[in-house]
Amino acid sequence: MLIRLLALFWLAISTMAGLAQAAEPLDPEKAYKFSARALDAKTIEARWDIQPDYYMYREKIAFRADGARLGPPELPKGKEVNDEFFGRVEIYRDVLTIRIPVIEGSGTLILKADSQGCWDEGICYPPLTQEAKVTLAAMSSPQPAGSAVQPAPTFSDPPTAIGDDGDESGRIARLLKGAGFWVAVASFFGFGLLLSLTPCVFPMIPILSGIIVNHGHAVTHTRAFILSLAYVLGMAVTYAAVGVAAGYSGTLLSAALQNVWVLGAFALVFVALSFSMFGFYELQLPTALQSKLSDTANHRGGSLPGIALMGALSALIVGPCVAAPLAGALLYIAQTKDAVLGGAALFAMGLGMGAPLLLVGLFSRSLLPKAGPWMEAVKKFFGVLLLATALWLVSPVLPSWVVMLGWAALLIVPAIYLHALDPLPPSAKGWQRFWKGIGVAMLLYGAALLLGLLGGARDPLQPLAFLKSAGATAVSPAPTFDKVKTVAELDARVAASTRPVMLDFYADWCVSCKEMEKFTFADPAVAAKMKEFTLLKADVTANDADDKALLKRFGLFGPPGIIFFKDGKEIAGLRVVGYQPAPQFITALGRAQAAN
Repeated sequence: MLIRLLALFWLAISTMAGLAQAAEPLDPEKAYKFSARALDAKTIEARWDIQPDYYMYREKIAFRADGARLGPPELPKGKEVNDEFFGRVEIYRDVLTIRIPVIEGSGTLILKADSQGCWDEGICYPPLTQEAKVTLAAMSSPQPAGSAVQPAPTFSDPPTAIGDDGDESGRIARLLKGAGFWVAVASFFGFGLLLSLTPCVFPMIPILSGIIVNHGHAVTHTRAFILSLAYVLGMAVTYAAVGVAAGYSGTLLSAALQNVWVLGAFALVFVALSFSMFGFYELQLPTALQSKLSDTANHRGGSLPGIALMGALSALIVGPCVAAPLAGALLYIAQTKDAVLGGAALFAMGLGMGAPLLLVGLFSRSLLPKAGPWMEAVKKFFGVLLLATALWLVSPVLPSWVVMLGWAALLIVPAIYLHALDPLPPSAKGWQRFWKGIGVAMLLYGAALLLGLLGGARDPLQPLAFLKSAGATAVSPAPTFDKVKTVAELDARVAASTRPVMLDFYADWCVSCKEMEKFTFADPAVAAKMKEFTLLKADVTANDADDKALLKRFGLFGPPGIIFFKDGKEIAGLRVVGYQPAPQFITALGRAQAAN
């Protein structure tokens, strides 16, 4: 079964590669997607989204508009190449934006753009004329003579230009492009190992451990490892498949999965599994179907496809929110459409993330006690862990007071079963006293959560923060952000700011976003530094059209992502993708202030 899963994965990847190799040249309108918009009453921005393996000639670009007089366009410097058709020329690839001054004209006009380009496979298109309707914005008031007009903000091209080497996801995308196939795959396996140490992956351990423990003493070393391998392969194949799909579509798939209905359904699965471990009922196949299976299949086998499906769901729901390695792989796939390398890299990353889970399967049989009362205690322990996993899953979409109440219950109820409130007999042994001590500690912490909940606290890690005396040294509050919803609103805020601007992409379901708020932004040194910036936040929880437009503007696949601006322009190569600790983030803030 495991070999068949691997064979199906490589067959799908090979099919994608064959389709890519058999591609025909695109229609010029699709190869060079043209659009235009008015930045203000006197400036138009023209944009071409150039498909991979296609390019445009700089000297062939010209603009005109009926009923208006345009100034010389501000053409950026292109890449010099020795072209087989026109000799030594400058060309553009990926994304091209050009500003065009409007000398005379107002209202709505039709901008006509002349261009010419070629396909890398040896086909050169004839000159092409494309049109776009543009409505010039009215000036709010006449400008006094000699006054300076604030320029409209400009943004670095989305990281389709892999040559930009500032942010981590861009460097990872370059690794895929510049390194050999196996070097890139090995690198992403290492990235997966590092991701396995993040808090987002920890809940997978009780999920897999619960599956193995539920098999009881009948499970062998080999069987436990095979169960773990099926779970990890399901997780890795899912990362590869969903990653390739997200790279091609450019959509925020996490938002579709991280909603209350999906998270709630998956949490209910964990609750059902945990209640089975508490002995309320047994999860097993129907009697009629059990009679057709062998004793081994019933007690030792387990359903490998079912466990692989559990791994796939865990990868989708419990996996990290677009960390830098995943964002880098998606960025590369979206740019180059190289599904083979991008998919293999994501598959290797999934295997790296699952490596600790394989160790859980390999050694779980050795760590499990023999059949008897101890086995029941272990099953109940993993039942509590599964309940904690369910609460952790839905915590992003629940009110904070409900989350605190849930954690308090998960601490207090098991503490009572650990005899935290019962006196120990004088003859109690060391282990009995040890577990009673654990129970007392859990009971005290659970009581602190309840007390903090009544006192207005909403942070489970600091439930008694409200008890700090009013005369204590005041702590500088965390900086506040102004929310922006649309691209136009962002443009206006960036253009109007006289200080460096920091734009934070956030979502309620994004675990790394909340880690940044709780551990990085709340750091006193970071908070003080951030007050020197204009702080903007793009909340993309809803994943509506405006949210997608903002993400697409910067080539982001999802939060967290932080963009810096200065003097109306994005600071190239200074993006923060994924969680970043306070000392490292202070360095990024300093670089943003020092940028020219």
